Amino acid sequence: MTTRTFLITGASKGIGRALSDALAAEGHAVVGIARHADDPGFPGVLVPVDLGDRAATAQALAELTRQYAFDGLVNNVGLVRQQLLGEVDLDDFDAVMRVNLHSALQATQALLPGMRERGWGRIVNISSLTVLGITHRTSYAAAKAALISFTRTWALELARTGITVNAVAPGPTETLLFRANNAPGSEGEARYLSGVPMGRFGQPQEIASAIQFLLSQNSSFMTGQTLFVDGGASIGKSSI
Repeated sequence: MTTRTFLITGASKGIGRALSDALAAEGHAVVGIARHADDPGFPGVLVPVDLGDRAATAQALAELTRQYAFDGLVNNVGLVRQQLLGEVDLDDFDAVMRVNLHSALQATQALLPGMRERGWGRIVNISSLTVLGITHRTSYAAAKAALISFTRTWALELARTGITVNAVAPGPTETLLFRANNAPGSEGEARYLSGVPMGRFGQPQEIASAIQFLLSQNSSFMTGQTLFVDGGASIGKSSI
């Protein structure tokens, strides 16, 4: 198997960390970006960057692309502001767009020249089941829907370059952050589970497996697609 070098944003926790572990276990080199890089057990290089800060992000990406020849990028970082429509604050809205969208565009633009030069690359944008509609998510769902649009547009532009662009849209996933807001037996847990036909939450490793496939050579004829990994939540509720 050819070993690759991947950059993952939001790599220190949840899906990003599970993916980092999985890629490293396959022998790939992993460079992660996170707000805090205080994890000595991270399976690669972890760089502290506030991806909501445009200048700091640009500087970090410039340094990283000088040090590494990246084969792929996972735009995984996310920021949620839970607000009902009448309560959406424009400053919060802008912050969600900066973290979710500006960072994805900056990272992709930074890594694209190297991937073009080598004639091979993988870009995976992490979207969300929320793009299909959920309350309190005006800002977040809009940002994640935009990532799907990014995916389709970039895939068309890069279709003949050897670089593929796809998205993964996870459903409710049992990360530490999710559990902090939806404890076992809570109303929140029950509400989320009611929308998942499989009757359980996804595990970070399960989402990571789908991303791994899109980063591999085996996905070479797939581009511009959004893969929902959600226990069937995107197709409707089970009658059972």
